[in-house]
Amino acid sequence: MAEKIYRDSVHNIIRLNTETADGRLLVRLIDTAEFQRLRRIRQLGLAHFAYQSAEHSRFTHSLGALHLATRTLAKLELGHRLAAEHKTAVRAAALLHDIGHGPFSHVIETIFGFHHEDFTIEAVLSPETEVGRVLREFSPALAEDVAAIVRGDFRPAALAQLVSSQLDVDRMDYLLRDSLMSGAKYGIYDLEWVIKSLEIDEENDRLYVAARGIYAVEDYLQARYYMFRQVYFHRTLRSAEAVLRSLVRRALELFQSGEQVWFAARTPFEKILSGEKLTLGEHLQIDDTDVLFHIKQWANSDDRLLADLAGRFLNRRLFKAFDLDMPEAERADFLDRARRLVENAGFDPAYYFIEDRAGDVPYYFYTKDATEPKKLIYVEDGYSRPAIREISEISAAVRGLQKGYQIYRVCFPPELREEIAGLYHR
Repeated sequence: MAEKIYRDSVHNIIRLNTETADGRLLVRLIDTAEFQRLRRIRQLGLAHFAYQSAEHSRFTHSLGALHLATRTLAKLELGHRLAAEHKTAVRAAALLHDIGHGPFSHVIETIFGFHHEDFTIEAVLSPETEVGRVLREFSPALAEDVAAIVRGDFRPAALAQLVSSQLDVDRMDYLLRDSLMSGAKYGIYDLEWVIKSLEIDEENDRLYVAARGIYAVEDYLQARYYMFRQVYFHRTLRSAEAVLRSLVRRALELFQSGEQVWFAARTPFEKILSGEKLTLGEHLQIDDTDVLFHIKQWANSDDRLLADLAGRFLNRRLFKAFDLDMPEAERADFLDRARRLVENAGFDPAYYFIEDRAGDVPYYFYTKDATEPKKLIYVEDGYSRPAIREISEISAAVRGLQKGYQIYRVCFPPELREEIAGLYHR
């Protein structure tokens, strides 16, 4: 059998059968410029500042998601009839779901104000991208099917949930991969039993987990909880993001006020600095290395603030982060006194005193939101008279994850750690 083999740290060997049309399609998609770009985008953004081995890319994760989609489809096909074109669309969507990501993954989205899924859909549908052309050459309908899966309006919905839901191949891969590559063991769960337990509720067009798999899914959700608490919301990672936001904001403000800010000619950075929205082609030109190159130049800027912030980012002289786990009235007083301390030390609080809320609303590790069915996990309850129920109805462990979690921290220069700690513990 002719096959293409990819060695993988999580799944060992990922095989694509190049004697089949699907296999050849997937190899061609992997070899496109848009997909190869993912080698140059870190999966975990700035997590390597906290976990030095977390250097893995969106490329490796996307191959892992494809591998799990292939395995899960093969399992589902044992008990259900799946159309060939639907299986192809699911595998292609699992592979391509991240091609719209910008540099450093999610952190740049919040700075530049875009969502990677919009660029993913545009790249898949565009006749100007290699990915779009390869999909259309395979089938006139395939590009729209892949886009529909990413958008969430593909039918059958049960198959789309393999790519985007609370229990999808994206999450199943990144938990294991991020856990392995960071060295934090919180993301380990029983992948084999989850896949073995997945079924399709054909009457209601949704995925569910057979009764034997409930504990494996509880384990998966707990792993996700611990990875967010210990890795994705890590203080050092969030501090690095705060420095990056401050330095990019300083560069934008300087440029838009007419000050000189270095940028590489004939690149999208002039447009970025002017605050204009990038086209798809321009967005796909940018990766982690471009942003780092500009930050290295900004470290030599005549603007003292920009140069200092860029140097802090490059050399890991990050802000110190304190959790503000105190009563609201006490917190307001602490913030006021700490902000004045930062300002009196000669630092501009607009750039050097950052409140980190990790969003304005609490993060929910699992929530029962009936308005979005793909955000629900359904499980089979019972053996003698089984019924399909939403998992929190029968799992106390999952009910415990429905409480909102919200970060409230303050980030400031480490030179002021002792002074602010004195306020913190007063």
